[in-house]
Amino acid sequence: MARLEHVNVTVSNAETTAALLGDLLGWRVRWQGPAIHGGTSIHVGDDATYLALYSPKRIDAPHDDTYTRAGSMNHIGLVVDDLDATEAKVREMGFTPHSHADYEPGRRFYFDGPDGVEYEMVSYA
Repeated sequence: MARLEHVNVTVSNAETTAALLGDLLGWRVRWQGPAIHGGTSIHVGDDATYLALYSPKRIDAPHDDTYTRAGSMNHIGLVVDDLDATEAKVREMGFTPHSHADYEPGRRFYFDGPDGVEYEMVSYA
């Protein structure tokens, strides 16, 4: 048996992204501190899983479409209890939900957060 513990993603400002995920999902900072190449990392999540947000000293220009580049991360899928309330909060935070879909066994929408990281919000309720 195995389970996903974390995903590590590079962002321009780990503090800003951690605050956004904390406000949206009720997550907490599990750890933060110095990281590779003089960067900073913040682990934000719950007791079982988290996102490791890494901010380097210098950010390179964005690359091509992640869906056509091998080894790319395309989106982060997060399960929520109340999709409608989450969507309202995403809008309040200034982001635009898109690509809504109802499918068996649940519903979903996506939004592009800071740094072009795409989040898929899913509810199986």
